[in-house]
Parts: sequence; C-alpha cells; structure tokens
Amino acid sequence: MSNQPPEADVSIDQLYRTNADHETLVDAFTSGDVPVAVYGLGKMGLPLASVYADVTGNVTGVDVDPAVVASINDGLCHVANEPDLPALVETVVESGGLTATTDVAAAAARASVHVVMVPTLIDENHDPDLSIVTGLASEIAPHLDQGDLVIAESTLPPGTCRSVLGPLLEDESGLETGSFGLAFCPERTSSGRALQDVRGTHPKVVGGIDPESTRAAELVYGALTDNTVIPVEDATTAEAVKVFEGLYRDVNIALANELARFTDELDIDVREAIRVANTQPFCDIHDPGPGVGGHCIPYYPYFILNWLRTDAPLLATARRVNDGMPRFVADRTLDGIRGLGIHPSDATVLVLGLTYRAGVEETRASPARGICTALTASGVTVYAADPMVDADGFDAQHVTLDDLAHLDVDAAVLVTDHEEFETIDWAAFDPMRVVDTRDVLDLSGTGHEVYTIGGHAQ
Repeated sequence: MSNQPPEADVSIDQLYRTNADHETLVDAFTSGDVPVAVYGLGKMGLPLASVYADVTGNVTGVDVDPAVVASINDGLCHVANEPDLPALVETVVESGGLTATTDVAAAAARASVHVVMVPTLIDENHDPDLSIVTGLASEIAPHLDQGDLVIAESTLPPGTCRSVLGPLLEDESGLETGSFGLAFCPERTSSGRALQDVRGTHPKVVGGIDPESTRAAELVYGALTDNTVIPVEDATTAEAVKVFEGLYRDVNIALANELARFTDELDIDVREAIRVANTQPFCDIHDPGPGVGGHCIPYYPYFILNWLRTDAPLLATARRVNDGMPRFVADRTLDGIRGLGIHPSDATVLVLGLTYRAGVEETRASPARGICTALTASGVTVYAADPMVDADGFDAQHVTLDDLAHLDVDAAVLVTDHEEFETIDWAAFDPMRVVDTRDVLDLSGTGHEVYTIGGHAQ
C-alpha cells in the first residue's frame, strides 16, 4: 500500500499556475513551503527580505558584498537608522527564516518566488542603465522552474518587464511564455521608516505580464501587508505608477524652487506664501530646498525622457530647475562673502551636510556635491562636515563636528539638517553669512546674517 498522502495534502511549493485554492496557497506561502529569494540586501532590500522572512520563515537573501552577507548571517543589520530593523534581522536569522549568500545560482535554484531589489541607474548620458537588473536576471534565468514567480521591486522604466525582462527570462531559461510568472510591485519605501512602509503604510500595487502573474503577486503581497493590495492592468501600468510618483515630486519641488528664486525681488517670505497657499485644499506645493538628491527622484525623469519617444518638456524643465539649485545656493553664499568685503579666493566656507537627506547614509546626487564644486571653482576654500559620511569625492576638505570650534570661516551653508548639527555653538563663530537651505535655523542674537532659501533674511 502506498505511503503517498492524498493529493489534496501534497506540499505546494509554487504559487503560479496551480489549481490549489487561494487559502491553501496563502497557507503554503506563510508556512514556508514556498521558498523565497530576495536579490539585493541594501537599505531597501534588507528590510524587504526581513519582512518576507518574518511572514514566511523561508527566505534566502542574496547580495554581491561578502561583508554584508557575513554580517547578516551573524544576525547583524548593516543599514543605519532604521527603527526596529536590527531586532527583526536578529530574530529572523536566529530562527533560520533568513539566510544570506553571494551565490545567486544556489538561491535561484532553491526558490520558487524571486524578488528583485537591485538599483536601476542612469549612465553619463542620463540614459537608463538596466545592466544590474538584466545581469541579475541572466543569472536567475537558468535556474527558473515551471511555476516560479519573479517579482521586480526595483524601479524600472515603464515597459521593462514586458519588453526586456520577460523576453530575457524566457530566452535564457528555456521556458515558454506562461510557464513562469513575472510581475512588478513598486517599492514605496522611505529610508528611516522602511519596515513600517513595507508592512503597509501605503497600499501595495501589483501588475503582471499576464493575469496569472498578477494574481500570484497579489497573493504574495496580501500576505505581507497590513494595507490593501491594488492589482492594475499589467506590469507596465505598475511600473508607471512608481515612476509617476517620482515625477510628481520632482515637478512639484521644481515649482517650489522656482518660487523661492522670487524671494529677493518680491521682498517676501516665499515659504510663508506657500504655507498659506496650501491651506486651500487644491494646492499642495512642496518646500523649496538646495536641490533634489538620492537614488530616486533625480533619476526617474530620465526613465521617461530618455526611454520613451514622446516629448516631455515639463519633466526636462523641472530637471533643469532642480539641477540648478546647488549653483543658486552657492551664488547666495558668494553674495554674502562679497558683502563682507571678502574676495572668494580669500574666503573659507563650511558646508554642513553631504548626504542628500538627514539621517540617511546616501550621497548619490546630493545637492552638496554641486554646492562644494561651485564654491571651489570660485576660488573658495571649502570645508565639509557630516556625521554619517566623509568628504571623499566632494570638492571639500573633511572636518568632524569636533573640529568646527577651531575653524575660522567666512560663511556656512546648511545643506542637510542632521540632528547632530543642533549642538553647533553658532555664537562661537565670528559674524558671517549663513545660508539655510532647509529653514531650520534660528540664529537671532548671534550676529550672523542668515539667508534662508525662500525665506526672509535674518
């Protein structure tokens, strides 16, 4: 007599192209019967892999950096300033729910659900560079099995799943279309709140290259999130959702930055005008600042501008405005130096903050880079301080916060409002021009002339 259990009780290890009912598949996924691989364990990938591991108990995380892999396998979190993430990493690693490796092939051969969370870059011509994503897909493809599901969370130019990843996976796996699933789920996560966002601050959006891919992805994220899951028509629509979110922010910030340039001519506090305008429910203008940085917003417009054939003049203009803000900040700094009767070649400026955002260890496209370069090109000696990174790669000499008390500077620029800067003794400096790009400083009584981007001078 056979010991094989009844068909209904056979373990289910795939979510795509199966006749099992929804509840049975959810149980299989959340009980760990469906092995998951998450590719990319950076500042967004590690929180995502940890939540997958917490829900399923069966995740292999993959990263190219052996040091990252080793630290995770020791139960350590290499991503800074993410509340609750270190504790979750320790828990899921200790339980065996998450293991890390550099071996893409081994992870892909083991997994039935493959989650891609690696960066999409732009090249020196601002053309989308899919090489990291397609290179990874080429490593995964030979190990795909029928019934596997590939989910891309990496932000992609609209149409990538349909026209690039789908054909690549099919060609290099030897599997026919429809024998494996491919879906896109936009990563909608902010640094400093990654776990909260992965678990459901915002609705999840899923779209597949076929209806079955959408169904399987909806099941996965329905198990992961406490929020709703919104299935859209196809993967291209889902890709567009993420890109459009970034485009909205880039254009809106460009509007705020352009309005900030009117401050001196109108002799008004533009920030106050924006705040009051936003009391009207149809108005939602963002705050002006030194520019737009990070790996997201400055890149996404080129996923349209240099990907599609249709002209997008508004997006191009917004990019020019935001890319011009570091030069604008530098010019306001130089104005203050000259107002003190100092030639730029004899001046010293302190730049505070090199990361693009407070509390985030990321300098990609940081406005501080352009500010330092513009000041240095004008002959200024530039010092830069940041509690999270040093000044390597910037046109500036690195100084620590402890060094500030010993500096003799003619101007300072607050680029990033790290909380560590709140302890600076501004009264210890001789009177100077201070450019506040974030509208966070109150230096009244210190003798400094404070120029706020978009605000009244103090």
